[in-house]
Amino acid sequence: MLNRRSFLLRSAASLMAGQFISGCSNQQNILKVLLLQGSIPPQLLNDFRKTLTNGTKLNFAPKSQLNKLFDLLASWQQENENQNEEPNIFLNMLKRTETIADLVTLSDYQLSSAVKQGLIQPFDLSKFKNWHQLPSAWQTLVRRNSEGEIDCEGKIYGAPYRWGNTIIAYRRDKFKALGWTPQDWSDLWRTELQGLISLLDEPREVIGLTLKKLGYSYNTSDLTQVSKLKSELEELHKQVKFYSSTNYLQPLILGDTWVAVGWSTDILPLLKRYSDIKIVVPKSGTSLWTDLWVQPNYLSVSIDEDKSPLGDRWIDFCWQAKAANQISLFTNAISPVLAKNRSANLPKNLQNNYFVKSSLEVVPQSDFLENLSPNLEKQYLSLWQEIRSPGTS
Repeated sequence: MLNRRSFLLRSAASLMAGQFISGCSNQQNILKVLLLQGSIPPQLLNDFRKTLTNGTKLNFAPKSQLNKLFDLLASWQQENENQNEEPNIFLNMLKRTETIADLVTLSDYQLSSAVKQGLIQPFDLSKFKNWHQLPSAWQTLVRRNSEGEIDCEGKIYGAPYRWGNTIIAYRRDKFKALGWTPQDWSDLWRTELQGLISLLDEPREVIGLTLKKLGYSYNTSDLTQVSKLKSELEELHKQVKFYSSTNYLQPLILGDTWVAVGWSTDILPLLKRYSDIKIVVPKSGTSLWTDLWVQPNYLSVSIDEDKSPLGDRWIDFCWQAKAANQISLFTNAISPVLAKNRSANLPKNLQNNYFVKSSLEVVPQSDFLENLSPNLEKQYLSLWQEIRSPGTS
C-alpha cells in the first residue's frame, strides 16, 4: 500500500553512470551495482576505489526509481527460468552475466516481495566485519523467513545503508503572524490551518500519523480498537486542501498551502532553493524507511584479489564511520550507523544539521512500516474510503 517516491538527485555521471560490461571480460574483477540515483555520493566511490588493487573495476549504474530496480530483479529471474532450457551451459552463463548486477538497491517496503518471489538471496553474515555497527532495529528489519516476514531467526536478506522518514515542511513566512510553528503531528489539527495542508495520498502515512498523534504505533494491529481514530481523521480531512504522493510540494512552494507532510528525500532539497520553507521532525515519532543493498539470486562472477566477493567488501565499507558520515552529509538521508549511538559522537560537520539530529533523537518513538495482514489491509482501505468519500478533495 505504500509506494515511496524517491526524489531524483543529480549525480556525477563520470563516476556513477555507464553501461554494464558484457560477457565474462577475461575474468576481470568487476563489481557491478545498480543503485538508486543520488543514494551514494561520488566521494564514497572514490574512497572505495582506493582500497582496491589495479585491474579491479567498479561499475555503478544509477536508476531513477526503486520500482524500476525491483522490476529488473523480476526480469532477471524470468530470463534465468527461460535460460534453463538452454542446453549449452556456456551460452547460458554468458547470457546471465550480460545484465545481472552483483548488488541492487531496494527499499525495505520491497524486501518482503523480493524474498517471497525468490528474486534475492541471503547474505553470509560471516563476511561482514561491521554488521555490529547497525542498530538492532535495522538488523531485525532485514532478517526474514522464506515468506518474506520479519523473523528474528531468519536470514539476512538486505544490507541497510541509508534511511529517512516522513516529516513536516512549512512556510515560515506564513507563520510569522501566528506566533508559532509546527512541532508535532497534533499541530496539523489546529484551526488556523484549515484548508492549508498538503498530505500524501497514502493511507499508511495519513492514518499512521493520526495513530501516532493518539499515542499509538504506525503498526497498530487492529484499527477498530482505536476509538477516536475515525473522528480524528475526519477532522484532519477538513484541514486538507490537497492530497498527492507526487505533487504535494508544489502548493507549498506557491504558497497555496502552508504545511506539507512528505518524505524527507523529497523535501530536503527544497531547503536550499526556498529560504521560507522550513522542516520539523515530529517529536512524537514518525514513519521510517531504509534503502538496502540486496543480492540477486543469479549473480555475475565478481571475485577480488583475496577471493572475497567485492560486493561484501563494498557493503562493509558503507558501514565504516567515514562512509556513514559522507552518506549522511551528501544524500539527503542518514546512515543507519549514526543511529547506533544517535546524537552521541556525531561528526562535527553534522552537529548543526537539524534534520539529522532531530531524526536521530526520535528514532525510539518511530516505526518502520510493517506489512499489513489481509484483514488489517481491509480495515485501512475501508477507513480511507470512508474519509475520502466521493466528492471530497
